[in-house]
Amino acid sequence: MPAVSEISSTLPRFVVFGEALTDFVRTADNDWHSAAGGSCWNVARVASTLGVATAWAGSVSRDLFGADIVEKSRAAALDMRFLQQVDKPPLIAMVHETAPPRYFFLGTDTADLAFDESALPAQWQQACEVAHFGCISLVREPLGARLVAIAQRLKARGTRITFDPNYRNLMDARYPALFERMAALADIVKLSDEDLSGIYPDRSLSESLAALRNLAPQTLILYTRGAQGMTLLTPDGMLEQAAIPARGGDSVGAGDGCMGGFVASLLERPEAALAEHLEFTAATAAAICSRTGAHAPSRAEVEALLPD
Repeated sequence: MPAVSEISSTLPRFVVFGEALTDFVRTADNDWHSAAGGSCWNVARVASTLGVATAWAGSVSRDLFGADIVEKSRAAALDMRFLQQVDKPPLIAMVHETAPPRYFFLGTDTADLAFDESALPAQWQQACEVAHFGCISLVREPLGARLVAIAQRLKARGTRITFDPNYRNLMDARYPALFERMAALADIVKLSDEDLSGIYPDRSLSESLAALRNLAPQTLILYTRGAQGMTLLTPDGMLEQAAIPARGGDSVGAGDGCMGGFVASLLERPEAALAEHLEFTAATAAAICSRTGAHAPSRAEVEALLPD
C-alpha cells in the first residue's frame, strides 16, 4: 500500500469549494446566450490554467449544461475526481441586464446543493495547502452550512483559507454575520468596493475596511477597484498596484481571476515579495479582460503582460 505522502502528491494543492452554474445573458437585441460560469468555478479554472494543481469541489447536473461545465473543467486541467454529477436540475443565473449586471437565479433543489464531501478522494486534506470558499454557495442551504464546516475543519488542520464574498442579491440582512464568520477564518480575503457597499450599506468604504481589519488583524486583504487598480492590506501596512491596461475584451470573471492569480502566484513562488504577487494578480486580471467572457488565461498570457 502506498504511503500517505505518495498518495497526497497526486492530489491538488488548491481546492475550491462552491458553485458552478450556467449564465443566461440577454443581449442588446433581446436574444439570450448561455455560458458556463460561477465565481468559485472561475477561481479554480484560472489557478489551474496558471499551472497550479487545482480541483473544483462541487456538483453539477447530468444534462447539457452540466456536460458543458464538465468539458470546460477538463479543458482547464482541473482534477476531475472532485467534480460530481447528480440527477438534479442545473443552477441557472438569468442576467437580464449587463451594465450594471442585474440577475436572478432559477432553481431550488438544484445540482449544486447535492455536493457530497464524503465522495472526495481519500487523503485529499493532506495534500490541500489552500482551500477557497465564497459567493452564493455559502447562502444556499443546506450546502452553505456544510461548506462553513469544511472551512472550519481545514483551518484547524492548518490549511490556508481564502474567501471572496462576491456579494449577490441572494445575500440578505443576515449575511454580514456570515461574512464576518468567514473573514475571521480566512488567511486571505479578496473583495471589491461593490462587495463592501452591499455588505455594509450604512458604512463608508474606509469604515468597512477598518472593521474588517479589526476582525481579522493578520489576514491579507486584497481590495480591488476595477480600472482604479487594487490594494493589498497586510498586517504591517498596504501595497498599491495600478491596473494593467487590457484591450478588446470585457471584465467578466476578472474579480475571480484576481483570487485565482494571487493564490497561484503565492503557491508557485512562495519566496517572492508580496509586491510581485500583486503585480502578477493585476496581469492575470488584464489577461482575462483581453477576452470576452470568463477567460482562464495561461501563464504565458499573464507573463506577457508583466512589465519588463
